[in-house]
Amino acid sequence: MDKKGKVVLELGPSAGNPRNSEGAFIDLSDGRLLFVYSRFIGESNADDAPSCIASRYSGDGGETWSEDTIIAMAGEHDACNIMSVSLLRMSDGDIGLFYFVRRARNNGRIHLRRSSDEGETWSEARCCIPGLGYYVTNNDRVVRLSGGRLIIPTSFHKMAGEATEYSDPHHKNDSRGIAHYFLSDDDGRTWREAKTFCALHAPHSKSGLQEPGVIELQTGVLWSWARTDVGCQYEMFSMDNGETWSQAVPSQFTSPRSPLSMKRIPGSGSLLAVWNPIPNYQTRLLANNAGGRTPLIGGISKDDGQTWKHFFHLEKEEDRGGYCYTAIHFIDDAVLFAYCAGVPEDGSRLARLRIRKLSLSELEAL
Repeated sequence: MDKKGKVVLELGPSAGNPRNSEGAFIDLSDGRLLFVYSRFIGESNADDAPSCIASRYSGDGGETWSEDTIIAMAGEHDACNIMSVSLLRMSDGDIGLFYFVRRARNNGRIHLRRSSDEGETWSEARCCIPGLGYYVTNNDRVVRLSGGRLIIPTSFHKMAGEATEYSDPHHKNDSRGIAHYFLSDDDGRTWREAKTFCALHAPHSKSGLQEPGVIELQTGVLWSWARTDVGCQYEMFSMDNGETWSQAVPSQFTSPRSPLSMKRIPGSGSLLAVWNPIPNYQTRLLANNAGGRTPLIGGISKDDGQTWKHFFHLEKEEDRGGYCYTAIHFIDDAVLFAYCAGVPEDGSRLARLRIRKLSLSELEAL
């Protein structure tokens, strides 16, 4: 399979800007696109390194992009790091900007800021997770259900070691994630935790359920998935709008410990998923830079996720990169994919941001 689409933006690392990574898109009322992403500053590209939230605009369907505008700095939150953006149009017309605020390795939660002037100015940040803890939410993950409810899928990592204070920066979190879901029925003003959560019942797993996502099926059932280190994505279902969830079981998506992203194609009803299809098996040589997160492929389901066909490459394994944390956004005649695409020269698979544009006619031709 040939790679599909064309690259319309590439943001590699540079001096004082060691990493540009995951983000999210939203349509503006004047026809422009807004893209917001994690921009790291200083010398380190580690997840807990100093960072800010930056935005860029496009007035031509993603073909060209403006320079950066800085929206938020980690220091404003008394945090070491802020990252992993989701964007959502709120019911009152505001733009909702959700992002992860990391104050320590055992203290991180998603926050929400709102803009009533199409991203020109933003409100103060409000935490969406009622209780203290380390709750990781990926970029482009917050969803609104057909009935109006908002859902934040997140992975809880308990404190490890003997830490007694959530503000202690020297203690780490347990790598084994537990999938939790936070719900809002008043357009993000208040949040509560779902009645049940999901754990991975696999004694040899070091990951648990990490970085979950959610999509609403046409039946109204909610389908959630999470990355694992046991060779595939695991899946969970809710029959009551996210209040309770089924036990986590293996899905049909083979995968290393890398996230999967999914959106519904407007108008067609089909689902589009993007993921790394090859798991970590004993005889596969994994380059340090890629970490198994290659190739990056897409697939389409016309039966609401029961079967997947029409596979295509966004990136190939021989391209030497590691590809992950994909944001998916549909415009009139195309779809935009934004993802991490670091090559060995960058020193990290997370250091480089790439936006690829694929025409819907190319998808239809599959």
